[in-house]
Amino acid sequence: MPKRVKVTQEDKTGRNTRFHDNFTGEDFTRAQFNKKIKSGDYVGYEVKMINGVETPVSKPDKIKNNNLG
Repeated sequence: MPKRVKVTQEDKTGRNTRFHDNFTGEDFTRAQFNKKIKSGDYVGYEVKMINGVETPVSKPDKIKNNNLG
């Protein structure tokens, strides 16, 4: 089974900026993905404040299919 979400673009610092949902085919920015996570559309993910920027991350667990990468 493929990972649900993959990172499709990073900025020069390595921060993930664009994402692709492998199940729906939808592409979105970090802000759009954050909004979807907060609304409960992506239960395997959460938004954390990292260096002052809201950042989507996979929830720490043993499931590899929800890891971003």
